[in-house]
Amino acid sequence: MPEPTKDQKIWQVVAAIPPGQVASYGQVAAMAGLGRQARYIGRALGKLPSGHSIPWFRVIRSNGQIAFPEGSEAYKTQISRLEGEGVEVTKGRVRMCQFQWQP
Repeated sequence: MPEPTKDQKIWQVVAAIPPGQVASYGQVAAMAGLGRQARYIGRALGKLPSGHSIPWFRVIRSNGQIAFPEGSEAYKTQISRLEGEGVEVTKGRVRMCQFQWQP
């Protein structure tokens, strides 16, 4: 079986984040074996095929902030999906000390 691509490794890590928890872009990069390539994570998530079930919305900035521009459709969708899983979002931020995934 061929080695998973960089994007597939990222998607596998994100797929493992449990409902009600979040991970930072840097945490996902480290867990995917990509060191400090946190900026690449957003690009990989942007390449997800339509109809996927990867919980992209569980990935946020290390300071707990939603990365999308405030008020954008993606911003609203991410907050709605997180809150639907019981993650508290206040002023576009999640308390990492409370909701960060600790595998």
